[in-house]
Amino acid sequence: MGLSASAHGLTIGTLPTGPLGSITDVPGIHVGHTTLSDGDIRSGVTAIVPTQLDERRHTLPAAVAVGNGHGKLVGSTQVDELGTLETAILLTSTLSVHRVADALVTHELTRPGREQVVTVNPLVGETNDAYLSDIRTRPVRERHVLDALESARPGPVDEGCVGAGTGTCALGFKGGIGTASRVAREGAGGWTVGALVQSNFGGTLRIDGVRMPSAELLEGIAPSPAETTGVADAGDSAAAAQATEDQSRQGNSCMIVVVTDAPVDARQLSRVARRAIVAMDRVGADFAHGSGDYAIAFSTSADAPPMPDPELNPVFAATMEAVEEALVSSLVHAVTTTGYRGHTAYALPLDRVLERLSASGRLPTA
Repeated sequence: MGLSASAHGLTIGTLPTGPLGSITDVPGIHVGHTTLSDGDIRSGVTAIVPTQLDERRHTLPAAVAVGNGHGKLVGSTQVDELGTLETAILLTSTLSVHRVADALVTHELTRPGREQVVTVNPLVGETNDAYLSDIRTRPVRERHVLDALESARPGPVDEGCVGAGTGTCALGFKGGIGTASRVAREGAGGWTVGALVQSNFGGTLRIDGVRMPSAELLEGIAPSPAETTGVADAGDSAAAAQATEDQSRQGNSCMIVVVTDAPVDARQLSRVARRAIVAMDRVGADFAHGSGDYAIAFSTSADAPPMPDPELNPVFAATMEAVEEALVSSLVHAVTTTGYRGHTAYALPLDRVLERLSASGRLPTA
């Protein structure tokens, strides 16, 4: 685990963070990763495990929001219908999503107290890591899923090029896993909101309202497309192929997981999840045709009536700030990565980011 985005000088919003600045600041939430990085493979699995799901409590209130449904979020329709989460949430690569779902079912059927269970709704999200990984090999196997689940722990969360974020790209840079938390103001009861993202979407990065185009920030670091392919003037077919590659390098989807200990029901969580999608706009997402953008929101609160809707505003604000920071943090912690067919995704150059923020008056002067 590296420093948080705020520790790097990138301040997002005004609300206080939790002690760790991660999704695990919500009590009972554990996170585990399995990272696959060998040869042509840059992929993996990330597990978000609510320990409140046990022999006594089989479901938690939950909701899903869809920004753009160009994706494969296994289990989402039952969450929509019943408003409940009944398993850990797993994130992975597009063509591995069904193997991961099957492994999660295996895990659930072997848990104590599940000996008579005959139906399970695994919740598994994905983004496409084909630019950096040989996705057609579908490298994620059952043992990788079980390892991520069994290694899930409370405390600090590894970010960047780990787990499901190993092969992702976002906003023209190397993307990955990011996490953050916020504490809603005391008037709302001091509830914690945590977020974890798998960033893999296109657009032009903005931090605190300042544009950070990848072509400008990576000048002199990454070769231009013409230098990389040699086909800048080679005709329409080459231009179309380059456009496709550029989109893959930019990224094409995003998975967001939000959890809170606030007493909210499934209907209210659907409102929370929609705010999580809105937070993507704050960092410059383009919400392109091929971008599968999803948010899952759930609550760990037990046996408390849902708060009145007018009291949700601090939870909404905490959600948007936490997701915004988690998205930025996924870039801050990622490192330059070369993978399949020699494709390279370049890390966000933090020094240049800080220079732009300082020049725009967004950083305190000495």
